[in-house]
Amino acid sequence: MYFDLSDEQRDLAAAARDFLAGSASPAAARAALDDPDAAIGPGRTELAKSGFAAITVPEEAGGGGGSVLDLAVVAEQAGRVLAGPSLVTFGRAAVLLEGDADRLAALADGSLAVAVSDGGPVLDAAGAEVFLARRGDDVVLARGGVTRRTPVDPTRGLADVVLEEGEVVAAVADGAAERWTHAERVGRVVLAAEGLGAAARALEIGVAYAKERHAFGRPIGSYQAVKHALVDVYVEVEQLRSLVWWAAWAADQAPDELPLASAAAKAAAASALELAAETLVQVHGGIGFTWEHDAHLYWRRAKVDRFLLGDDVEALDEVALIALSAAAGTEVAR
Repeated sequence: MYFDLSDEQRDLAAAARDFLAGSASPAAARAALDDPDAAIGPGRTELAKSGFAAITVPEEAGGGGGSVLDLAVVAEQAGRVLAGPSLVTFGRAAVLLEGDADRLAALADGSLAVAVSDGGPVLDAAGAEVFLARRGDDVVLARGGVTRRTPVDPTRGLADVVLEEGEVVAAVADGAAERWTHAERVGRVVLAAEGLGAAARALEIGVAYAKERHAFGRPIGSYQAVKHALVDVYVEVEQLRSLVWWAAWAADQAPDELPLASAAAKAAAASALELAAETLVQVHGGIGFTWEHDAHLYWRRAKVDRFLLGDDVEALDEVALIALSAAAGTEVAR
């Protein structure tokens, strides 16, 4: 099967890149390491105003009425500049609130500052006022006490949350388990797209430096040790790109393929971004280890993202179980 982005999606990517490059940057991520209260761009309000956060919210609720693939296209651009908050949060919330027009409208216009709690440190909790969580057979919307720790990656807004009693979200009072699992899979796809963008940008920075930095009268990129390391990253990034687009397409068009595709994309994103970030540090040598260089910011993102929505080992286990079950003609329960 041949697959490529449409002209409209390429235009969407270009528009997202322009917006995000003007409102977010690795410099802001570095500033947040010194000051936990420093703003991470574009922020909830500006992201809502841009319309990018609500791409998958139906048009009748004030959203874009777009697809998960559309959201993934934007998420890739967000990953390039380490933007916050994460589009993972908006993508999951849109799934969990499906059918609840009022709350979807609030999500789209930015008045519902929500994060999704899985029980551990919560992504984007630092800027959230309410939390979506699963309690037994229900999905609830609750307030909670937020405790921030010293962050590895401040752009992720991670914090511990102790939830209060919450209101059952009527739209998902029935079938909460299935809805919750689907939202998690969509979140994995969007997370992988952000990882794709971050890994691709780390590769670009490394390649540019390898062309400029000279040693013994030659660009360091002409030496096999450097050249091969960057090519290895390129291969990982392009393989991840294929997995991300497949997983996003599956979320929209082939739900039976989504469990395998989302798990594969999650696992590949973790390894590709970590390889890209570590190679970026190595290519820059001593400079790459300094606080002033951006390399450690991508390394930080890689270390945190590896454990969001389950780690890569768990995701690979899912891939193996699904593949073995398909070969045996059985179905994996999750």
